[in-house]
Amino acid sequence: MKRTLLALALVAAASTAAAQAPLTGTLKKVSDTKTIALGYRETSLPFSFLDRDKQPNGYSVDLCKRVAASIQRDLKLADLNIKWVPVTAESRIPAVVKGEVDLECGTTTATLGRMREVDFSNMIFVDGASVIARTDTGIKRFADLAGKKIGVTAGTTTEARLREALKQRLINAEVVTVTGELDGLAAVESGRLDAYANDRIVLIGLAVKAKDAAKLYLIDEDFSFEPYGLMMRRNDADFRLAVNRALAQIYRSGAIGEIYGRWFGGFGQPSPALAAMFFLNTTPE
Repeated sequence: MKRTLLALALVAAASTAAAQAPLTGTLKKVSDTKTIALGYRETSLPFSFLDRDKQPNGYSVDLCKRVAASIQRDLKLADLNIKWVPVTAESRIPAVVKGEVDLECGTTTATLGRMREVDFSNMIFVDGASVIARTDTGIKRFADLAGKKIGVTAGTTTEARLREALKQRLINAEVVTVTGELDGLAAVESGRLDAYANDRIVLIGLAVKAKDAAKLYLIDEDFSFEPYGLMMRRNDADFRLAVNRALAQIYRSGAIGEIYGRWFGGFGQPSPALAAMFFLNTTPE
């Protein structure tokens, strides 16, 4: 009996000490300022974009809003202001490293190379990169890109992997960098480019916004694997835990189905890989 009481006392003491542990890093910054800086992309439909009301919206943005709500609850803040910070493919990593953004909510692929500079949450989406082209180009498969002009957003993993895939498959094509997704789509529609490469689900979102989707063709081949994560500063274990705790709750509770349905319901059920990712990240408390 004495041993049991002693064990319970030790557990209670440890829990009290943990609860009273001083905040550090991003959580302290958020608690002190009652503000969290969330980075977003302006044209990465349907993940992160400015809607008609000029407000950040999308799948990744929805997840970040729920993460922010979870952090507000954990920190016992009556109010938490969200400071929205626009970023591009090229500015997003520097913005996180410099502290201008606490959590980036876009379409950033978690890679080992990027982990030298930043950290990532558990995965929020998995996808593969592909190519969308005008139907009059005759591009139906990756090999048909030979002799064509292919656009790709500068500063993305897709750019590097596209060049690598073309080299490995001995396909001689001209790669042209563009500043963003909508620029790539416009260049394809106008004929300045024959095709545009990006993550498959982003290309589907662009096709929905196209002037005439019937004139576009999405090839049925992927040339890369793209695991998305929410990006944050390195060496901040407490903040990363807070973010992953919120994501795990979203996955466990089934709320992810509602969020997925809102942004991707028209594309059907999650792929087997994405469904498995949701399940594998239902980390218990």
